[in-house]
Amino acid sequence: MKKFLGVVLALLFALKVYAGEITVYAAADLTYAFDEILKVYKQKYPQDSVKVIFGSSGKGFSQVVNGAPYDVFFSADMGYVEKLKQQGLTLSDVKPYAIGRVVLWTRKDSGIDVSKGINVVLDPKVKKIAIANWEHAPYGVAAKQCLEHYKLFDKVKDKLVLGENINQTAQYVETGAADVGFLALSISKSEKLEKIGTYYLLPATCHNEIKQGYAILKHANTDKETFETAKRFYDFIGTSEVRKIFIKYGFVLPGEE
Repeated sequence: MKKFLGVVLALLFALKVYAGEITVYAAADLTYAFDEILKVYKQKYPQDSVKVIFGSSGKGFSQVVNGAPYDVFFSADMGYVEKLKQQGLTLSDVKPYAIGRVVLWTRKDSGIDVSKGINVVLDPKVKKIAIANWEHAPYGVAAKQCLEHYKLFDKVKDKLVLGENINQTAQYVETGAADVGFLALSISKSEKLEKIGTYYLLPATCHNEIKQGYAILKHANTDKETFETAKRFYDFIGTSEVRKIFIKYGFVLPGEE
């Protein structure tokens, strides 16, 4: 009996040693892709617990700088992660994981034909246009750049409704609070939005490249278990399984067309 209890205790101890729990801050455009990524990760590493908080990249950056207890940071603007590295707040290299694309999205029942392109924002039917806040959301920056590229920003600025991040921006158009919205392609390709909406893919030439990156943060050094789990997740993002999921959601992979 003592021998049996010893084996049980040894197994429990081993589970504790290898089990890890991390908190990840991720750009909101990863919401649906991460649903699938986390399912695959859980199958491979059932002992690990990965909690994900989604939001705008700029807000995530500010929170990390102010001591938020995140272990890995995924930003829709790689520049934010590079700044964290410069400030000594990362433990790993900053790696690119994807390049994002912007779309103009509307509900199928809106009566607005977004296939005509970005000039549809001038249509009298378009009273409100949802856009992520460009002060801290990379997709908002890109959308604003496209409006400026086509000399439309000043013509429609009074129609703009700002979302805190790309998820809130999508909600505005989903619910009819806005008639059209500038969304991430990765959000538009979710099963939920594909059922109820349609989109126009904006040319990549109308905005700066949305190069996205990630890194392990200094907070992951809290203990060995946390760091090892963060490292496993960090490495997992570079696998072929994850790359396929990114492609499914419309991301362009770094170094590929």
